[in-house]
Amino acid sequence: MHADSSSNTQPVVAQLEDFDTRSGNWVERAFFNYRPWVVAICLLLTLVLGWFGTRLQLNASFEKTIPTSHPYIVNYLAHKADLAGQGNALRLVVQAKQGTIYDKNYLDALQKINDEIFLLPGVDRPFMKSLWTSSTRWVAVTEEGLDGGPVIPDSYDGSSASLAELRANVERSGEIGQLVAGDFKSSIVFVPLLDRNPETGKALDYGDLSRQIEVLRAKYDGDVLQIRVTGFAKVVGDLIEGLHQVVLFFLLALAITTVVLYGYTRCKRSTALVVACSLVAVVWQFGLLALLGYELDPYSVLVPFLVFAIGMSHGAQKMNGIMQDIGRGTHRVVAARYTFRRLFMAGLTALLCDAVGFAVLVIIQIKVIQDLALIASIGVAVLIFTNLVLLPILLSYTGVAPSAAARSLRDEVVFEGAKRPWLWALLDHFTQKRWATAAVLVAALMAAGGYAISLNLKIGDLDTGASELRPDSRYNRDNAYQIAHYAASADILTVMVTTPVDQCTRYETLAKLDTLAWRLEQLPGVESTNSMAALSKLAMVGYNEGNFKWFELLPNDGALGGVQTRAPRELFNQNCSFLALYVYLKDHKAETLSRVVAEVEQFAAANNTPEISFKLAAGSAGIDAATNIVVGKAMHEMLLWVYAAVVILCWITFRSWRAVVVAVLPLVLTSILCEALMVGLGMGVKVATLPVIALGVGIGVDYALYVLSITLARLREGASLSDAYHHALQFTGRVVMLTGITLALAVGTWAFSPIKFQADMGILLAFMFVWNMVGALVLLPALAHFLLRVPVPETRVQPMKLDAVSVST
Repeated sequence: MHADSSSNTQPVVAQLEDFDTRSGNWVERAFFNYRPWVVAICLLLTLVLGWFGTRLQLNASFEKTIPTSHPYIVNYLAHKADLAGQGNALRLVVQAKQGTIYDKNYLDALQKINDEIFLLPGVDRPFMKSLWTSSTRWVAVTEEGLDGGPVIPDSYDGSSASLAELRANVERSGEIGQLVAGDFKSSIVFVPLLDRNPETGKALDYGDLSRQIEVLRAKYDGDVLQIRVTGFAKVVGDLIEGLHQVVLFFLLALAITTVVLYGYTRCKRSTALVVACSLVAVVWQFGLLALLGYELDPYSVLVPFLVFAIGMSHGAQKMNGIMQDIGRGTHRVVAARYTFRRLFMAGLTALLCDAVGFAVLVIIQIKVIQDLALIASIGVAVLIFTNLVLLPILLSYTGVAPSAAARSLRDEVVFEGAKRPWLWALLDHFTQKRWATAAVLVAALMAAGGYAISLNLKIGDLDTGASELRPDSRYNRDNAYQIAHYAASADILTVMVTTPVDQCTRYETLAKLDTLAWRLEQLPGVESTNSMAALSKLAMVGYNEGNFKWFELLPNDGALGGVQTRAPRELFNQNCSFLALYVYLKDHKAETLSRVVAEVEQFAAANNTPEISFKLAAGSAGIDAATNIVVGKAMHEMLLWVYAAVVILCWITFRSWRAVVVAVLPLVLTSILCEALMVGLGMGVKVATLPVIALGVGIGVDYALYVLSITLARLREGASLSDAYHHALQFTGRVVMLTGITLALAVGTWAFSPIKFQADMGILLAFMFVWNMVGALVLLPALAHFLLRVPVPETRVQPMKLDAVSVST
C-alpha cells in the first residue's frame, strides 16, 4: 500500500489481498464481507416484491381527500344521511343542440340516459334526481287546495299537450336554475355516489366509473345532444386517464437522467447500475405497498418518480467516489468500501432528512396526504439499502471502465497554486470575504423580498373549475357551461340547521334561516340559495292567488307546516329535525369560501340556541372550505416540524451549531422563494401543492450535506476553506451540480403535462432542485467563510482506521 498524494490520507490499495477485511466499522464489514449473500437476498426481494407490485391498484377515495377530523366534516358525516346525497356526486348536463328540452326526442333520450346511469355501480339510487325521477316534484295552490306531483306525470305520452303540461310543471317546480337551465336548452341528471360498490363491497372504482360515463357520453353525443359531466368522480377519472401520460413523462425523465449521467461518466456499466438500483427501489416500494394493502391515487402516483430521483442523486455520488478511487489505482472492492466509509453517514442523514420531510406530512389530517407521506417514507427507507449499500456492492463486482476512471480525474487539480477550472475558480470566490459578503447580502435581500411577496400566498384554489386539470380541459369547459347556464352551480356550500323533532318548520326557525340566506346572497361570489324558507315564501304566494306581495314568511306555524308535505326531500329530513340551506357559489376560490364561511360563523355565533343550531358545512364547497382551513393551519406547522427535524439530524451529524446554520439557511431561502414563486404563478396552497413545500426541504438538504461533510473533513485536516471547498467541489460538488440540473430538467418536463397539478409540482420541484443546488454551491461557502473559519468538532462522518492509516472523509 502507498498513500496517493491526490487523496492525502487515503491509501491506494492496488491488490485486494493487501486490504484488511477486518477494517471499517461493523456495518461495513456486515455488508462487504458477505457480498454474495447481500446480492442474493436483494435479488430474491426484487423478484418477490416485483411480483406483489404488479398487484398494486390505482384508485381514489372521496373521503380520503377531505379532513375527516375537522369540525365541519364531522358535522357533515354526522348528518350525511339527512343530506340527500349532497356529498360526492356527479352532474350530467344533457344539452339540446337544437331547440329546447320540451321535445319528445330529447325527453326520450334523457329517459334512456337516466335509466342507464341509474344502473351504474356505486350510484346512490334513492337520491338520484332528474326530470324523470319521481322525487322531482312541483307544488302549486289550486282552487281545490295545495296540489302537486312529479314533474313528468304518469300520463306523459310525448304529445303537444303533455309537453305543455311538462313546461307548466317545470315552472312550478322551482327547478329552473337547479335541474333545468334558464334558457331551457339543457337539464341535469344529478347522480350521488356511494363510497363503496354495493355489489362487491369494495371501494368505488372511479377509473372504471369514468370509463362507463365516457361510453355513455360517446353513445349520446352527436348532432342532437351534447353530454357534459362534472363532479369529484369525473375529476379523478380524468386524472387516472391522464396518468398514462404521467408514465410517458416518467420514461422521459428516466431517459434524460440516464443520458446526462452517461454523458458525465462515459461508463455504461456504472450508469446502468445507478439507474437499475434506483428502479429497484421503486419496485420494492410498489411491492411493499401492495403487501400493506395500500393503493396509489392521483396525488401519490408521482412519489415513485421522486424516489427514483433521490436514488439517482445518491447513486451518482457513490458512483463518482468509486470511479475516482479506481482512477487513482485502488482495487474496485476497496474503492467501493472507501466510498461507503466516506459517504454512508452523509447519505444516511440526507435520506433520513428526506424521510422526515415526507413523514411530517402525517400531521395534516387529510388521509390522501397521510397516505402520500407513508408511501414516500417507504420509498426513502428502501433507498437507504438499495443506493447506499447495494449499489457500492454491485460496483465492487463490476468496477468502472478504465477510460471513465481516468477521465474522472482529468480535471482534478489538488496541488497548491495549481490553476483551477474556470467554474471551480468562480465558485471559490465565494469563500473569500468580498464575494461571501455580497452573496450573503444578496441572499438576505432575496429572502426579504420573497417573504414580502409570500405574504400574498393564498390557501386553496385560485381558479374556477377543477384546478387539478388544465383550464381548457374538457372537464373545465363543461364546468364553465354549467356555471353560465345554471343558478345552481356545482360549487355548493350547505349550511345544516338542527332543531328538536317536528320543529324544523316553526316560524322562528325559518325566519332565522331566511335571514341567513338573504345575508349570504349579498356576498360577492354567491349566485343563489335554496331552503325550506324560500319554498315556504313561494307557497305563501301560491296560497294567495299568485300575488307576490305575499312573498314572505307568515308567523303562523300551522300554515308553514303545511308546506312540509309537498317539499322536496333534500330540504329537510323525515322527522323534521334538520334543514339544509344550499348556497350556490360562482366558484370555489379561497376568497369566495372565506367570505361565506366567515358570514355563517358570525351568524351562528349570534343566533345559535340550545334548540336551533346552524352548522358548517356540507356540499363540495363546504368540504373545500374545511380543507383550506386544515391546509392553512398545517402549512407553517409542517414547515416548523420539517426544519426542526433537519436541524436535529444535522446536529447529530456535524455536532456544530455553526455547521447546522451553514447547512440549513440555504434551505430556508429556497422555501421562501418557492412561496414567492407560487404567488407569481397564481398557485394556491392546497392538497396537491402542500407536500412539495415540505419535500423541497428534505430533498434539498442532500446537496448541502454532501458538500459540507467533505469541506469539514478537510478543514479538520488543516486545509484552508478555499482548498477544503475546492476538494468538496471535485469530490461531491460536481455531482451535486450534475444531479441538480439533471433532475430539474427531468421534472421540468412535467410543465407540459395535461394534468395541471403535475405541471405545478414539476415547476415547483424544478425550482427547488435548482435553488437548493445554487444554495449548496454559492451560499454555503459564503456562510462558511463567516462561520467555519475556526475548528469545529468532528462529525459523525468519522475517520476509520485501515492498518493504522486514517481513511478520512
